[in-house]
Amino acid sequence: MSFSQMVPLMWKGILETLYMTVVSTGLAYVLGIPLGVILIVTDADGVNPIKPVHDVLGVIINVFRSVPFIILLFLMLPVTKALVGTQIGSIAIIPPLTASAAPYIARMVESSLKEVDRGVIEAAKSMGASPWQIVYKVLLPEAKPSLLIGAAIVMTTVLGYTAMAGMTGGGGLGAIAANYGYYRWQMGVMLVATFLLILITQIIQEVWMRSANAIDKRRK
Repeated sequence: MSFSQMVPLMWKGILETLYMTVVSTGLAYVLGIPLGVILIVTDADGVNPIKPVHDVLGVIINVFRSVPFIILLFLMLPVTKALVGTQIGSIAIIPPLTASAAPYIARMVESSLKEVDRGVIEAAKSMGASPWQIVYKVLLPEAKPSLLIGAAIVMTTVLGYTAMAGMTGGGGLGAIAANYGYYRWQMGVMLVATFLLILITQIIQEVWMRSANAIDKRRK
């Protein structure tokens, strides 16, 4: 493959990969943050302990986390078809990516919120703050640096899943590496696609880590 042919192909792959990664991560956070907050609030040491809710939700999250992405992708084919009208292409990978990342995010959020100093929470309680106010005005703001670091981990994980999804018709750089590098033995194309995936991963990590460091009070 010539350079003039490779450039538009790789550019298309980059856009598709970023589309799958950003949209899936965003949707997964819409689901994952509330789930993580519910876990921490209803925990035995939470601001509103409800053991049955915490235990049932924890089991559901653990079940979804235990399913390998490639298997979840195939299991969700009927759901994907119903939601987006197709089972192939970049858009068809959004539902399984979201379903795979959301439980992981819930646990990441739970872990980040648990790092918040109990003294700050007790102070808010003594001032008459409601559970919702403690979550919104204390837990989430105090845990923001940890949440941003978690976002870096989640987004790079989702990026890796998009490459895996390329083997099943998902599009993006993973599909280019598989279709050209593996099936057609064009190793140069595979190496370029791999390099671009690594580069995107490094950029994502750097952006989120710098953002976390910028707002981390402990570093000031």
